[in-house]
Amino acid sequence: MPFEVLTMGRVGVDVYPLQTGVGLAEVTSFGKYLGGSPANVAVAAARYGRRSAVVTKTGRDPFGDFVRSALAGFGVDNGFVGVSGIAPTPVTFCEIFPPDDFPLYFYRLPKAPDLDIRPEELDLTAVRDSSIFWMTGTGLSEEPSRSATLAALEHRAKAGTTVFDLDWRPMFWADPAQARSFYAEALRHTTVAVGNVEECQVATGEREPYAAAKALLAAGVELAVVKQGPKGVLAMDRDGSVCEIPPVPVDVVNGLGAGDAFGGALCHGLLSGWDTRRTIAFANAAGAIVAGRLACSDAMPTQAEVDTRLREAGLGPVQASTEATTEASTQAERKA
Repeated sequence: MPFEVLTMGRVGVDVYPLQTGVGLAEVTSFGKYLGGSPANVAVAAARYGRRSAVVTKTGRDPFGDFVRSALAGFGVDNGFVGVSGIAPTPVTFCEIFPPDDFPLYFYRLPKAPDLDIRPEELDLTAVRDSSIFWMTGTGLSEEPSRSATLAALEHRAKAGTTVFDLDWRPMFWADPAQARSFYAEALRHTTVAVGNVEECQVATGEREPYAAAKALLAAGVELAVVKQGPKGVLAMDRDGSVCEIPPVPVDVVNGLGAGDAFGGALCHGLLSGWDTRRTIAFANAAGAIVAGRLACSDAMPTQAEVDTRLREAGLGPVQASTEATTEASTQAERKA
């Protein structure tokens, strides 16, 4: 059967300190977890019962074996996880200084195996037939991954839902100034764009959330989702309707997995046929839950957990009224 969620791109091993509030030089113990945004999104989608898989590559090493077994353990198909001999499986370390400082240290040089995906290696039938295809900005940062990602997008031709996670990591680009043109090319082939204000600025030149959302729609997408951190989330549809979802209160433990939890929950909402407001509220609550936990993939919530958090925050589906959406649209027009 076709996959409901097929992601493509970065994968690796997250090594997170088990002590918080201290730098890596002082940390004495760590936890090992599956990492990489596309992998985490696939895991999050699988947590909601969705058939998911990841297109990626690891190195020929025990960490690569760990990635495959971890994906399978989470219910994610690992049949598209290839092997590259160019480098070991990437490892990522972080420091944890709650509530908002989580420095990341990527060990992906000289080149990560997940950037060694080649166009001729793709299962284009699986790409086209999946209900949702999810790709990231990192996949555009270097060849041959860039050509493979664009080939997948072109072949899919907006069949189903195609999500572009703007995922801006400037350290992965030899020349960050090149990103805008490749982002623009990818946006022409996608139906949903998701990013924070900095990522939207890279993609469109616009940082103000309403202007950024409009620019993403003008670039070709049908739904623009702009994450604003403590200010919540803004979503704008092709028809011009706007909804704004307030933040969900959370005692932050590690904010690094929140965006991936948001992505997996967004996929679940889109597949469920929910309206935009309910989908974004659900995704926002899922992100808040994971921000309150240490790990990323291991921390992805179930639908029951997200529904409970929504009720606790007073943001359940009953709050997703047409009146609220109309009011948000009116405010958007005033700001425009």
